[in-house]
Amino acid sequence: MEDCLAKKMEITVSEAEKRTGRNAMNIQETYTAYLIETRAVESQNEGQCAPVESLWRRYSEFELLRNYLSVTYPHIVVPPLPEKRADFVWHKLSADNMDPDFVERRRIGLENFLLRVASHPVLCQDKIFYAFLMQEGGWKEMVNETGFQLKADSRLKALNATFRVKSPDKRFTELKHYSDELQSVISHLLRVRARVADRLYGVYKVHGNYGRVFSEWSAIEKEMGDGLQSAGHHMDVYAASIDDILEEEEHYADQLKEYLFYAEALRAVCRKHELMQYDLEMAAQDLTSKKQQCEELATGTVRTFSLKGMTSKLFGQETPEQREAKIKVLEEQIQEGEEQLKSKNLEGRDFVKSAWADIERFKEQKNHDLKEALISYAVMQISMCKKGIQVWTNAKECFSKM
Repeated sequence: MEDCLAKKMEITVSEAEKRTGRNAMNIQETYTAYLIETRAVESQNEGQCAPVESLWRRYSEFELLRNYLSVTYPHIVVPPLPEKRADFVWHKLSADNMDPDFVERRRIGLENFLLRVASHPVLCQDKIFYAFLMQEGGWKEMVNETGFQLKADSRLKALNATFRVKSPDKRFTELKHYSDELQSVISHLLRVRARVADRLYGVYKVHGNYGRVFSEWSAIEKEMGDGLQSAGHHMDVYAASIDDILEEEEHYADQLKEYLFYAEALRAVCRKHELMQYDLEMAAQDLTSKKQQCEELATGTVRTFSLKGMTSKLFGQETPEQREAKIKVLEEQIQEGEEQLKSKNLEGRDFVKSAWADIERFKEQKNHDLKEALISYAVMQISMCKKGIQVWTNAKECFSKM
């Protein structure tokens, strides 16, 4: 971790800007661009003021970067991007992806994504990631030249592997079930939080009615007027405070959403392992079949029904020369298949070792982050309740002085 990029460079997504341009289809569109600023840490430690490098990136470029990382490092739980459109929102919150509040939260999420990658012991060393931070022009071409799209596994192939693997790794099966449950639990938590936010907003705003009633009442009372007016003011302040409270809550909700999306990153690692296991089993099955064919040709006996065997009976046996030629070809294919199987076994073991090390790193990070987020959320709720008690305490004092 001492060599990670985050230790050597300050990375921020400092602002977002609404822009209008034409897409690849020459259709005019409105989009948001984000300003990435980087500064070397080493020169600052030496007492020098390091220059700030900056460039603009669209959300789609962040998506391209993450897709590249996911394909290039299939054994790594690649950090997720913040949501493209708002989800799990309560009724007063805009779901428009151009809404300033949503854009601001997404800016924070994109900065967090870059910091996650820059802090990862493997991902931080990737040249494409470094170019994403430092090289504005030609970056997309640089990514496409890697040919990572050709390495991407098709969804149909992944689905086929899921249902046809005969000996799945129990650890990855359990991890896939865990990721499903994690996603389900966090989704439910976010839905509950949205409903609570709706009700809380209503409760706070109703206190504004207290303020209005007390103010109107104070106009017809001489001795009680000042006390009623002051109490009404406290109620108005209390009613208005909910907007800032729920805006702060959204940042805690975004921290939970990050791990909602991390669940899919976990499943991606599991799917890749299933594909590798499926390829390994197919290679082993093909090798066994070729060995059997070679044995049948060598002994002249056919163990299983085949179209070739039936053809031989109908049109006569092959000549010894033909049989020898076929055996020679099969022996070469068997030798090649054994090498391929050995290579796939080695690749599979390396994948499991690397993937499990990164999964353990992810679990440690997740436990720390979610614990901190939930504690901070609880502290915020306690603080909010204390402010509510203080408002009514102040109102009580106002009433007592009447």
